[in-house]
Amino acid sequence: MQEAIDILHSFSIETEVNVVSAHRTPKAMVEYAESALERGIKVIIAGAGGAAHLPGMVASLTTLPVIGVPIKSSNSIDGWDSVLSILQMPSGVPVATVALNGANNAGILAAQIIAVHNDGVQHAMQSYKASLKEKVAAMNAELNQ
Repeated sequence: MQEAIDILHSFSIETEVNVVSAHRTPKAMVEYAESALERGIKVIIAGAGGAAHLPGMVASLTTLPVIGVPIKSSNSIDGWDSVLSILQMPSGVPVATVALNGANNAGILAAQIIAVHNDGVQHAMQSYKASLKEKVAAMNAELNQ
């Protein structure tokens, strides 16, 4: 999940980081999710392995967008249980799901959501996307030498 934090910081987006568990600390999870909007949180990124209930449970408790990061953990079935648990949400409780161990993309997606109403983040996102194009162009130039 550190990659999500790093990418958000690169866009100068303040982060709040907490460890909660849908199974081990359900009351803390409920308190966190239900109070996030009041605390000024714009997007929640929730990583989970194994049965991976955290993103869906958080999404059921808030109107904020929730991005789920499936984590390949020691007790997972090669990560597929986490992917499917987060991906297969019931109607009415959406969770945006990124790739297995895809915290970087979760951070980028969160920044894009925030950029809709934040010009500074929008400009930073535009620069970031331009830098991706430049990297590809540089790789092509290197190949053609």
